[in-house]
Amino acid sequence: MSQNIALVDDDRNILTSVSMSLEAEGFNVKTYNDGEEGLNGITNNPPDLVVLDIKMPRMDGMEVLTKLRETSALPVIFLTSKDDEVDEVIGLRMGADDYITKPFSQRLLIERIRALLRRQQLGVAKPEDTANSEETIKRGNLLLDDSRHLCTWKGDAVNLTVTEYLLVKALAQRPGHVKNRDQLIDLAYGENIYVDDRTIDSHIKRVRKKFRKVDTEFNQIETLYGIGYRYKEED
Repeated sequence: MSQNIALVDDDRNILTSVSMSLEAEGFNVKTYNDGEEGLNGITNNPPDLVVLDIKMPRMDGMEVLTKLRETSALPVIFLTSKDDEVDEVIGLRMGADDYITKPFSQRLLIERIRALLRRQQLGVAKPEDTANSEETIKRGNLLLDDSRHLCTWKGDAVNLTVTEYLLVKALAQRPGHVKNRDQLIDLAYGENIYVDDRTIDSHIKRVRKKFRKVDTEFNQIETLYGIGYRYKEED
């Protein structure tokens, strides 16, 4: 079954060229030329993944993402201006799964989209596999259920994006064991996708913020400065 992509950008040349490339790869593409139109379209007809420009009239990509994240964990890839590190960091902290800078290779964008969709599928098990005990991880107050892409803490749902879910899972699988940033990048993004250390740090900060919304005393994810992160062992 073809997967649906929403492409939101005020540059009509990008909308045309990227949508043609994605359609040639078998994706269904819906384009929107500003943030307000994109938000309405995505809300009324949710796609499998969103490619979202940051700088747009009427409603910029940051505002669109903020509103989307109030109700949805849809995978989102940000398009950012070249060398605009502030936008990248803020976007990741707000809940984007990935970013790519303009001007970009359309082949690279397609590979990023495929990688993110594969990561999303890792959290959705096939019905016939539901007997597999590896689908569910229970660590004290933490529950991760792959079959429903569900994360709960003390019984309350924590709404994680695909990347955030995979990072929590990678850490919780072996409490007490340190994962460096390179290992987390490989686990969350795959070995063939390059992102820098700042990306992982931004995701971890957002993960902590989400857990602390349901429990202000949450402190299970520890930072080992200069080394990486680990999930605390239960006392």
